[in-house]
Amino acid sequence: MAGSNTGSVKADQDSEYPTQNTADMTVFVQNLLVQMQSRFQAMSEGILLKIDEMGSKIDELEQSINDLKAEIGVEDAAKPKPEEAKPRDTA
Repeated sequence: MAGSNTGSVKADQDSEYPTQNTADMTVFVQNLLVQMQSRFQAMSEGILLKIDEMGSKIDELEQSINDLKAEIGVEDAAKPKPEEAKPRDTA
């Protein structure tokens, strides 16, 4: 009887292992997905921050270019521009 009882306990343990392994794997995968989501969120925020910084730098550059154009326009007001010096072809 002791031998058959040991076999019964072994069979019960074997039947519990797949369920436990599945539960462990589910928890592991869920934790992994949460970690990945957190990292993705952090990366997304970092990328958006860099894009905003680039936008600000582009705006500053555009303003500097416009300022330079205005300076050149003021300095070159006395000189005729090459396009203005040539008569336009109306044909």
